[in-house]
Amino acid sequence: MIRSKRKITKQRGSRTVGGGCSKKRRGAGHRGGRGNAGSHKHHWTWIVKYDPDHFGKYGFKRPQKAINKVNPVNLSYLDEKSEQLLDKGLATKENDMIVIDITELGYNKVLGSGKITKPLVIKSPEFSGLAEKKIQEAGGEPVTL
Repeated sequence: MIRSKRKITKQRGSRTVGGGCSKKRRGAGHRGGRGNAGSHKHHWTWIVKYDPDHFGKYGFKRPQKAINKVNPVNLSYLDEKSEQLLDKGLATKENDMIVIDITELGYNKVLGSGKITKPLVIKSPEFSGLAEKKIQEAGGEPVTL
């Protein structure tokens, strides 16, 4: 016969809701521990059936020397600090233009954020498209190393 009401509604008035002795369902012992407890022991069959990829390593990590780390600098920074770099000897002056080699400063890419107010010759391994455009508009020259 098909059950007309849910079984739980019938058990709501009882003390233990079909659990036998009231001490039986106390604590996490009746479910074999909390979380992933016993996943190498008494819950092993569950792991095999429902989470077979749980243990072990997958994929690989790329070697660090194969990853090209980008250390960028913004145009606004180079524009602001150009005079200070001249004083420190990290930049030179040729034909009334300041020449900055960003590899000496520890950078390897020029990004186009900010304004550039004076013509600069900037030497770099990489430039973003906007950076090249802004340098040329200011009357400078981007030199790719």
